[in-house]
Amino acid sequence: MPTFANPFSGNVERKITKAELIQAIRLNIAAELEAIYMYDAHVQATDDEFAKKVLGDIRDEEKAHVGELMTLLRHLDPTETDFFLEGEEEVKEMMEELGIKEPPKPGTTVGSLLKEE
Repeated sequence: MPTFANPFSGNVERKITKAELIQAIRLNIAAELEAIYMYDAHVQATDDEFAKKVLGDIRDEEKAHVGELMTLLRHLDPTETDFFLEGEEEVKEMMEELGIKEPPKPGTTVGSLLKEE
C-alpha cells in the first residue's frame, strides 16, 4: 500500500550495490505485474467504456514498464538472458510437441506472412 504519509519513505541512506539494484529491479518488475493485474481487474469490473479505455491504456503502459525493466535487468546481469532464453526454448519445445505454432513475431504483417509460405 502507498506510504505517501511519510515523505522520506523512498529515501535511502546510502547508495545501493549492483546486487541490491538487481534485487530492487526484480521487485519493481513484480510491482508492475501486480499493477497490470489490478488495472485489468478494474477494466473487467466496469461497464463504463471511458473508464475501460483509460484503465486499459494505463495497464498497457505498465506492460511497457515491464519491458523497460527487463531490458535494464538484462543489462545489469547479462546471465539473466541465458535463463530467459533457456525457458523460452523449453516452452517452444513443448509447443512443437503439441503441434502448436509460435505466434507471429511483433511487426508481422499479412505481407510478411505471405512471403514465408
